[in-house]
Amino acid sequence: MKDSVFMKKMNMQGFTLIELMVVIVILGILAGLIVPRIMERPDQAKQMKAKTQIASLETALKLYKLDNGSYPTTDQGLQALVEQPGSGSPAKNWRKGGYLEKGRVPKDPWGFDYVYLSPGMHGDFDIISYGADGVPEGEDANKDINNWEIE
Repeated sequence: MKDSVFMKKMNMQGFTLIELMVVIVILGILAGLIVPRIMERPDQAKQMKAKTQIASLETALKLYKLDNGSYPTTDQGLQALVEQPGSGSPAKNWRKGGYLEKGRVPKDPWGFDYVYLSPGMHGDFDIISYGADGVPEGEDANKDINNWEIE
């Protein structure tokens, strides 16, 4: 009986300084290898988020058209998805509560408004994010994300 109490006390002593140092060194090595790879991808993550938001806006616009017979005009903009338009083509069957879950039109991942054109130059409507720089054209993080190019 005394031996089992003694063994329990020995097991409860905790980690030694050397064990903690080994763990810290291993974590440091892992962080040195993994963090640079993760840090290279924030632009890709933002581009993917923009594509997802554009797809969501497309779905909301299609629901709007089902209810009202046409897409919002360029002047009415994407705001017609959260507020019943007061001008332009009437939205007689506008859904109470709007067409977007959060009740607001999202900004693109870089904090800019999405560009909406209806009728669009590439379809019934165009939705565009100009990327990190917020201006047309660009490469890498500044590349435009267009709804007609999303699969």
